[in-house]
Amino acid sequence: MTDDQHGPSDPDRGGDLPPEIAEVLRQLTGGRDLPPQMVEQLKAMGLADADPQALQAMASQVRAMFDPSTPAKGVDVASATRTARELAAQVGDGSADTEADTGTDTDAASAAGAEGPGAVIDPADAARGEQSTRLATMWLDEVTGLEAPSLTASTLTRAGWVDATMPVWASLVDPVADGLSAAIGDSLTSRLKDQPTPSAEDLQALGLPPGFDPASLTGQIAPFVGRMSSSLITVQLAHAVGTLAGEVLTGTEVSVPLIQGQVALLPSNVAAFAEGLEVDLDEVWLHLAVREAARMRLFTAVPWLGPQILAAVQEYARGMSIDTDALEQAVGQIDPSDPSGLTEALSTGLFDPQLSAAQRAALTRLETWLALIEGWVDVVAERATRDHLPHTAAMAETIRRRRATGGPAEKTFAGLVGLELRPRRLRDAANLFAALEDRLGRDGRDAAWAHPDLAPEAGDLDDVLGYVERVAAERGAGDDLDAELESLLRSADEGESPGDAADEPRDPG
Repeated sequence: MTDDQHGPSDPDRGGDLPPEIAEVLRQLTGGRDLPPQMVEQLKAMGLADADPQALQAMASQVRAMFDPSTPAKGVDVASATRTARELAAQVGDGSADTEADTGTDTDAASAAGAEGPGAVIDPADAARGEQSTRLATMWLDEVTGLEAPSLTASTLTRAGWVDATMPVWASLVDPVADGLSAAIGDSLTSRLKDQPTPSAEDLQALGLPPGFDPASLTGQIAPFVGRMSSSLITVQLAHAVGTLAGEVLTGTEVSVPLIQGQVALLPSNVAAFAEGLEVDLDEVWLHLAVREAARMRLFTAVPWLGPQILAAVQEYARGMSIDTDALEQAVGQIDPSDPSGLTEALSTGLFDPQLSAAQRAALTRLETWLALIEGWVDVVAERATRDHLPHTAAMAETIRRRRATGGPAEKTFAGLVGLELRPRRLRDAANLFAALEDRLGRDGRDAAWAHPDLAPEAGDLDDVLGYVERVAAERGAGDDLDAELESLLRSADEGESPGDAADEPRDPG
């Protein structure tokens, strides 16, 4: 019988399920007709009222778990990018968001296989970004000796920001995917081993040979578990990054080196942020460009800083232990008629709150680095803009509060990796760099970044004045040695031994 001979309520084709939903379900069975019993069970589960598009997305995820081409571990970057781009375009008013920006978006989008609305960044925003970055560079040159001449201006769409940052996000989340895979595998293995040996009748009903041991499946399910974990984490990461794309104002606002060589701003998000500030939009752009340029200048001029931050996040994530009981409970509570509930279920209660000593150390390092970065940016941006822009103090306070409170996307990422990328001690760090500058000047302030062993630590934020005094004393001793060496070298150039003057005979008179 051909497809046309089947009516829409033919039980062999999908019963009285909506045709779109029946078609999605048939895709999972390789195109075979749905048994009447399955149709009734699916109706009882509420799938007849499900959103066909959401169900299609869930079906794609299920197929990916069984697809041998799906990565067996880690994040599927291409899949996460596609999904995050789609979500980013739906956040807020997407009319200003675009498929292409100032030249960085289109190629990345094509490489990822993503499709967008097809618009482009407003040329006025691209010009505003160029001008803001140029002025920010000039003003920063006046207040810091750290240089980054290779930085270029960039205006990114939300989708463009996803494309540019997803590889770094994936590298941070990969350790969580590995931990989730191990936790699920251990849980399934223990359950199979604990199951009683099935009777011959049960095995026959399942189509299995007599004497079959379910525990023998443990090795065979390992690839499936890896793909399932990869799929789950990929969906979670896509949701987190796609949501965050609707909130970030600049490329590296979260103080993590997600982008290289660009002073990137997101026009649609900047416009939304500027609403209600009673500050001219051009001035808002300038404040944000100065902060982003300062942050990128720091990452570029201090090459060890970015790897330190990424290593701290990865070490923390690598030590996360998965609460398998919470995981099983979350999966068991998913409503089949609401596939989006999978993301919400897995974003809460997934991690064991008990931290190891290594994780506590990594968390302390990370929070200290984030605070130091934003504290330095705070001080340098204030010095760079106070003589040029009228609302420097008010904008600085607004941005500090924004970072201190965080947003929904930061909480989503916290559910994914188990931590919040937030500079909790930003004010303490800003006070430290301001005090260093007062005592040792701008070069003395920036010298704190000369080497990771010389950078302030968490304890130094508790005793800012003590740290400044210690650094001043150490550098004072260093200055004395430098002066002595210079004197020795000058004497050698003049052909005079340092002790000649002391060895000259005294006048007996």
